[in-house]
Amino acid sequence: MCVRRALRLTRSVSEGECFTELRVGCRMKRSPSLTLRVSLIALLAAAGCSSYADRVRDVRNGFYSGNIATSEKIIAQELRKKRHAKEADVLKLERAMIELSSGKPAVAERTLRDVRDRFDFLEQKDLAEGVASYLTDDTHRAYAGEDYEKVLIRAFLALSNLMHDGGDANAYALQVNDKQRQIIEAAGNNADKNPKLEYKRVALGAYVNGMLRESTLRDYDEAKRSIQLVANWEPEFGSAKQDLERVTNGRHSAPGHGVLYVFTLVGRGPYKEERNEVPTQAAMLIVDHILSAVGKHSVTPTFAPVKVPVVVVPRNQVQSVSITVDGQPSGLTETITDVGELAVQQYAAIFPRVLARTVVRRTIKKGSLYAAKEFGQVDNPLAELAIDAAGVAWEATENADTRCWGLLPNKIQVRRIELPAGSHQVALQPASSSGQPLGGSQITQLQIFDARNTYVLANFPGTSMVGQILVNQEASAATPLNGELTNEQREAIIFGEGVCWPKKGKPGDFPEPPSEDIP
Repeated sequence: MCVRRALRLTRSVSEGECFTELRVGCRMKRSPSLTLRVSLIALLAAAGCSSYADRVRDVRNGFYSGNIATSEKIIAQELRKKRHAKEADVLKLERAMIELSSGKPAVAERTLRDVRDRFDFLEQKDLAEGVASYLTDDTHRAYAGEDYEKVLIRAFLALSNLMHDGGDANAYALQVNDKQRQIIEAAGNNADKNPKLEYKRVALGAYVNGMLRESTLRDYDEAKRSIQLVANWEPEFGSAKQDLERVTNGRHSAPGHGVLYVFTLVGRGPYKEERNEVPTQAAMLIVDHILSAVGKHSVTPTFAPVKVPVVVVPRNQVQSVSITVDGQPSGLTETITDVGELAVQQYAAIFPRVLARTVVRRTIKKGSLYAAKEFGQVDNPLAELAIDAAGVAWEATENADTRCWGLLPNKIQVRRIELPAGSHQVALQPASSSGQPLGGSQITQLQIFDARNTYVLANFPGTSMVGQILVNQEASAATPLNGELTNEQREAIIFGEGVCWPKKGKPGDFPEPPSEDIP
């Protein structure tokens, strides 16, 4: 309980009107409306119970305004609070987005991997915690993540690793597809009982897998299968047709050219907020009255709002990012995963279960108090009134579970650009869906290698970029004269999981990484 109110209520009847009396010490005051009194109790009981959405609002505002340091400080403060321990994992997801945007992809990868493993563990049912949540609310359960969040963790692991060393990016990309399959299959094959069968798939994992398989200059068949999945899952992704044609012909890039992949996080993504389910509250109140009229005891009236979490996607002005290379326009980024649409669609599929759980919780609370009256053989109207008032206060302490990964983008987009090997200047500028510029340009310098991939990642939640432009480690650090490979060098390359290793420095020549770095 957030606020406890000890009230002694008596009831008197005068000229057919019901009055309520409140004893405070030795004094007695008279109030003309029981409904008003109980409603006031509910409001007082609910006061001071802040939701997760309330507590992280400053994190979101600071992040979107570019004040990353402030957002990171707030998250650190929240993580130290033991009373919010059940929010630690979702707070780490927010921190991972800050780390990635700040140019620390390796740190973000470790954070995301930690949460991924925790969410997998929390898929196991905790009976005691489940029972406790029916007596309180869902915020008292450890947060195990929404289905779309579990999949997107793996997608961002792939992106983070690409911006670091790229060695595990393909493994993470395959996990994206595998996790989607697990989530859907775990809910059963009955279409009438499994709403998850209608889930939209995240195409980013298949895209990254196809991109990396193509970069081996040999696994074109596997690349083709992955790109075909992209075309099936994200039919609005126009570049899929060109990608399929290219991998079918077995052509990564022209001689003396490499490929630049620009990934962008565009717009402010989905988050949860609390909503009062008024029709459900009204229906329950009617049932309460009916049961009270025909039953031996009164049923706690549903005066307290029935609160449920809903997924909200804010309106976004920025719809794409315009790319300029060496002063020449190179197109707009395209959506490979619509995060907002994904979150809304998946949450809508399971919302009936969320609402049903909320109704069951209320029913259990009402039943508990009714049983208490029966067990205690309560037949005094004043005692029944006191129990009902306590019940209303109990129900009013419920909060909707608004925990979610609130710093996700609205869309994940990408653009593939083939460029001559060498050094290039790349400028990114937020734009409307038609390509109309909406803010200033952000510029970075990078290397393109012959027959190799270079990766860029930037976050544009609004008309200003948050953080910095990330360039994969190899392309940002290396400074060859022209970036080209000789024929001998081409043949000397051993192609691995998205990273090209010269024979002089193949993976086996280096010590094994610590176990914590295994994806």
